[in-house]
Amino acid sequence: MSVNDNAVTELVAQSEGFLVSDMNGEKVMLSIQNGKYYNLGAIGGRIWELMEQPVSVPAIVSRLVSEYDIESDVCEQQVRRFLGQMESEGLVQVKRV
Repeated sequence: MSVNDNAVTELVAQSEGFLVSDMNGEKVMLSIQNGKYYNLGAIGGRIWELMEQPVSVPAIVSRLVSEYDIESDVCEQQVRRFLGQMESEGLVQVKRV
């Protein structure tokens, strides 16, 4: 399953099993299962916060567009790419509804 643009609504949410800290305005995570560290950066960290509860990609994009100086279509492409990378590492869960 991947985060893509189709007729099915996809909800994304944080996976469990990670210790998360703020370091100088960036989110840093440690996987309890495999011991790997992840630096999500500032905006990646914001996306992580928005996924505390299951949320749609368009809702994430809408929120980021309202908070940052970015065009909606560019934001959506970057969010989908970022979430795809996170999904491949097991950091997020994608649910089709």
